[in-house]
Amino acid sequence: MAQLDTREKLEILADAAKYDASCASSGTAKRNSKDGKGLGSTEGMGICHAYAPDGRCISLLKILLTNSCIFDCHYCINRKSSNVRRARFTAKEVVDLTIAFYKRNYIEGLFLSSGIIASSNYTMEQMVEVARSLREDHHFRGYIHLKTIPDADPELVHQAGLYADRLSINVELPTAGGLKRLAPEKDGVRIETAMREVKASIVDGKDAKAKYKSAPRYAPAGQSTQMIVGADAATDGDIVRKASTLYDRFGLRRVYYSAFSPIPDASAVLPLQRPPLMREHRLYQSDWLMRFYEFQPHEVVAAADDATGMLPLDIDPKLAWALKFRGAFPVDVNRAPREMLLRVPGLGVKAVNGILTSRRWRRLHLADVARLTVSVAKLRPFIIAEDWRPVALSDRAELRPIVAPKPRQMEMFG
Repeated sequence: MAQLDTREKLEILADAAKYDASCASSGTAKRNSKDGKGLGSTEGMGICHAYAPDGRCISLLKILLTNSCIFDCHYCINRKSSNVRRARFTAKEVVDLTIAFYKRNYIEGLFLSSGIIASSNYTMEQMVEVARSLREDHHFRGYIHLKTIPDADPELVHQAGLYADRLSINVELPTAGGLKRLAPEKDGVRIETAMREVKASIVDGKDAKAKYKSAPRYAPAGQSTQMIVGADAATDGDIVRKASTLYDRFGLRRVYYSAFSPIPDASAVLPLQRPPLMREHRLYQSDWLMRFYEFQPHEVVAAADDATGMLPLDIDPKLAWALKFRGAFPVDVNRAPREMLLRVPGLGVKAVNGILTSRRWRRLHLADVARLTVSVAKLRPFIIAEDWRPVALSDRAELRPIVAPKPRQMEMFG
């Protein structure tokens, strides 16, 4: 490998890290420095170069330790057979970069992943050393997210959780068949075993912290994972079911979805075109339905096309479910339980909470509901209020043009 300066390495390894979507700083615990020392502080929710709920921009230095790899996963631009420019940081270089970027107010934390070099254990040792040095040598109190390696020794992964706010292990693909075909050197069982061990360590850490204030935190922001969308034949239904299983089994904070993107010198087994970006967006919306809207996985899957297993691209999955199960509507906002209010297209969690609070004191009119939402037009066919009832229960074909968003509108459902 030719000698590169730090700037050149940063250009290569920051670009190589862009394919990993699971970069977030949500759920971290605040670290205080009793001795008055300490660099960085990140608390709240956010994604790399995105805005937190309070308006702050949370920025993480998102890089790879190296883009060299001994694996040959077909979908990965950094696979060993790929003809890309290679680079590698030392642990000290990553530490120095993180501190330098923080002092210039460019970042509030670090997201570090890596290709596999020499062995899984060696690579994991280098990543742990980065986190250890930041915490112990430099008293860094900012956010650290480490992408762990499932084949590494469990003790190394455990050490990573003692220094990092969040750990993540990518399941890569939603089906065992897809993983075997596109990443034959990776083992789904080993990946899930590693995730199970991280979950156990997080639970043990919380129990210890509840009993002893001096107990160390263990990955206080939890663990996450990522699935590639569109690289194999998995349907949206397959992906939704897999995500639900991962949440249930391993207590994940987030499942990230990354639309497959054709890469230079691509393997012949990969699709020639990337899936529509809207597909990734719809999967994130389906994820929110399960996490915040009390939808069961089978209900989200029911919103997909029966023949293809794919969620519609022109409308969000919540609206698709409502149109498919039109008999469940209209819903009386003055009587319906929370579960059904959350299924009304156009009503978000905050609006539902507002309805439940307000109706304790008086009967709600349509204007009252309108004040809790962005637009009441989407709601009208699906609700009953004190002064409002839909004139007729339109069938799905008649209703869709009325409530569906305009083309290209990247709406977030209520």
